[in-house]
Formats: sequence, structure tokens, C-alpha cells
Amino acid sequence: MCLETRGGNSCCPSVLPGEFESVHILQVHTRYRLAGGEDAVVATEAELLRRNGHRLEAFAADNPPGPAAAGYLALSAWNPLAAADFRRRLESVRPDVVHFHNTWFALSPSVVVAASRLGFPTVLTLHNYRLTCANAQLLRDGVPCRLCVEGSAWNGLRYRCYRGTLASAAAALTVDLHRRWRTWSRHVDVFVVLTEFAKRIMVAAGLPSDRIVVKPNFVEDPGPRTLPAEESSVLLFVGRLSEEKGILTLLEAWRLAHSDSFRLKVIGDGPLAGLRRQPPWGVTFTGRLTRRQVWEHMLASRALLFPSEWYEGQPMAVTEAMAAGLPVLGSDLGGVAELVGRIGSGWLVQQATAAAWADAFVRLENGADIARASGAARLEFEQRFDSVSGLANLEGVYRLAAEIRAAHGASGATR
Repeated sequence: MCLETRGGNSCCPSVLPGEFESVHILQVHTRYRLAGGEDAVVATEAELLRRNGHRLEAFAADNPPGPAAAGYLALSAWNPLAAADFRRRLESVRPDVVHFHNTWFALSPSVVVAASRLGFPTVLTLHNYRLTCANAQLLRDGVPCRLCVEGSAWNGLRYRCYRGTLASAAAALTVDLHRRWRTWSRHVDVFVVLTEFAKRIMVAAGLPSDRIVVKPNFVEDPGPRTLPAEESSVLLFVGRLSEEKGILTLLEAWRLAHSDSFRLKVIGDGPLAGLRRQPPWGVTFTGRLTRRQVWEHMLASRALLFPSEWYEGQPMAVTEAMAAGLPVLGSDLGGVAELVGRIGSGWLVQQATAAAWADAFVRLENGADIARASGAARLEFEQRFDSVSGLANLEGVYRLAAEIRAAHGASGATR
């Protein structure tokens, strides 16, 4: 199942609304300690819906730091306190639809079940692989891993995939219990994934394919380029400074390439922020910037380098680069390969090695190729990722959730 966008394929046009009346949405999200792309998506979707006449209220939680986190982790598989609090909010607000984003770990799946049992249409956006993987990334020891997709969720504990033994046990228990109880398939009306790749993973993990909608995230238009991409010598990395994002591989590739043609600008923060203390020649670290500041750099750069080493969903940096007419040189993995490989908006690097990335820099030297990729990237944004498509897709998902809930009744237990 997918949604029709203005430039995309029409495989389920009945999902899309015509004149769509105002919808009352309760948006549910557990915020991350270090805000990232998922938090940004939640905020921009809320802003878009409100701006277009829909009524949106938020039910948000935060995972506590330090020793207090242990108590919440102990309830991560089922938190009756969170469920009771959420039921009270539901009965007070009475929304038309409940849209869940992240329930890990302070809220727990109990809040999804609470909404379903009270008869509200439910939507769950799967920004990552948390429903089938303890660390949500399908990544183990720096290498993509699918052991838990069709195998035992307890592999997550066996390999201590999530922040040590205790946290891995809590995460593995949550995956295993709700897989056995069929919580998600019984109590979620519509699952939203960002790419066809993610849909294949989640179907293999046991979710019902007929209720999975592929709905890409949208981004706002950053405006016209301030410098044609082919005239710039600046290459960008935008993202969390962590191993799975490939920053170490990228910097080693930069050292191997010894390029005098380009400069590399690294935007972001994270556990490897110490790298900025001794940057290689030609590399500048900016730290974390505002979205507007990131856009300004994108609109004046030559290409985005995206060397991520895990199965990304739909990275916001890649989509924002397309909006800015910025070609992408990215890893041939997961959603990145699907995004970049569609219509020539960039190039893919087959291996996650410094040598492969160093060799790939030559693809960025031809100005005519850069100009063509820049135009293709912008066209892809206009056809699939702008706010008009984003609004239509969200409204279509909500209509579909209401139809499915009405067809199956309030409890969802017969699914």
C-alpha cells in the first residue's frame, strides 16, 4: 500500500482526500534526549497540520536520565501508569485519530493498546526498526544485522545490542512480548513507513502488509540556491557525529584522497564531537546549527556526503539536500539507496570503506554532472517531498485509519 503524490505512482488513489474537513489529531511522542531527525519530523508535521486548519494536540513524554531511567526501563514492555494517564487524556480530548510516533521507553506500547480499546483510530509512524530490533537500527558491531527480523528477539540480549545487558534485556523483552501478543497488528490501524525498503523489513518482521502505507517525510522549501552547485567547492556532512553515521570512515577517506579541489564542512554534534579538536586539512567543524543555518550551507554547497553505515529510513539531511538542489553522494544501504538512486539526484558508494569513499570523490569533479544531479534533486523534492504532498499524504493516512477502524470495530481484537 502506498500513497499517491503529485509526481508519484498512483497505486491507491482512493486514500487521498478531496476537500478534506478539519481533523482533530492527538500526536503522541517520546522525545529523544538529543533531538534529531525524528523529533524534527514530529514538530514539522504538527506545524503543517495546524497551518492548514486541522486541530492538533500533543501528548509528549521524556525519558529520564541517570538512575531514574532504570525504573522506566523496567516498565518499558508495559507501563500501566502511562496507560492510565493516557486514557484520561483521551477521554478528555476525544480526538478523531491518534497518531503515535515514538513510545520507547517512558510511554511503552500500553498507550497504543489504550487508544485502540477505547475505539480511536490509530496510526503509528515507524521512523526506525524498534518494533523488531533492540537498538532500532538493525546494526550490530558496526555492521547491518537482521537477526531479529525473522529470528528471536532475544538476539538483542545475546549480543547486548542496546546500551549494555540490562537495557538490552528490557528492549528484547519488549520486542518479544508484543510480537507474541500481536499487539501491533491487533491495535494499530495504519502503519506508516518511509520507504519501500522499510516496508519489506517490517513485513518480514510480521506486520500486515495491507495496512502498511509508504509515506515519505516532507520538508519545507528552503528557497532558491545562492550559488549553483557546480560552482561550489564545498562538500557537506550533516548529521550526528557517531560511528554508525560513518563520520570516521568519511574522515579517513578524506585523508586518503588528498583532494585540493574541495573543502569539507562537517555540521552536527554527538559522541564523536571530540574529532573537531584535530580536524584533517581542509575540514571545518561547525557544531550543531539551526535548520535555517543548515539550509544556508546546503544552498551554497556542491554535494552532501552521507556515509551512514546502517539501514537509515528517510534521513532528513538527504531530503533537505534535495530541496536545496544539492546532489547526494551516499551509502548504498537501506532507504538512502532508494532515495538517491531513483532519478539521478546523486551517486551511491557500494562499500562502507574509506578506500571506496576516497575513490568516489572523483564523481564530484565534473561540473556538468553536478548540475544535472542538482536539477534532478530539486525536481524530486517538488514531486514527492514538498509540503503540499506532505499534507495530502497525512490527510490520506488519517482517512484510511478511520475507514479501517470503522470496518473492524472498536476493539481491533478480531484482526
